[in-house]
Amino acid sequence: MAEATGFAEFATSRHGALFRYAYLLTSDRGLAEDLVQEALVKTYVGWHRLRDPNNAEAYTRRAITTTAIGWWRRKSWRAERPYDDVPDQPVSADDATARVWLWRELQKLPPRQRAALVLRYYEDLTEPQTAEILGCSVGTVKSQVSDALKKLRARLGSDVVLKAGITE
Repeated sequence: MAEATGFAEFATSRHGALFRYAYLLTSDRGLAEDLVQEALVKTYVGWHRLRDPNNAEAYTRRAITTTAIGWWRRKSWRAERPYDDVPDQPVSADDATARVWLWRELQKLPPRQRAALVLRYYEDLTEPQTAEILGCSVGTVKSQVSDALKKLRARLGSDVVLKAGITE
């Protein structure tokens, strides 16, 4: 019973952060919610194996990442996707255009590179934390981020990437 209570408290308290991460990976609210639910099911099933419940979020983020990558491999994600996000505050046309442009370019990156960028710069995790979630070495995180930034700079220019607050 204590395990179920611990999991329920974790799922309730961290759902928002997990959803935000999944949304940044997919740019689709419905798909992000599906990813979070699937990852929480996997976390619940493996809850008894967690030696330290403080690692539950890293375990769940890794489940989100691996599940998303698996879905991308099995399905064609080239289809047109609706955008249902409306800014909370008015933004200038130039600012909004730049954000949409950057967001679309992020979606063109390979899944692991996108996941590494989202974890490092949107979720503000350290390289070791990102490596743990992605299930790889710190060196792999560094190379994934570096390769992703090179691609973004080549497509968008260095000034746009710097304006977005993404620096190596």
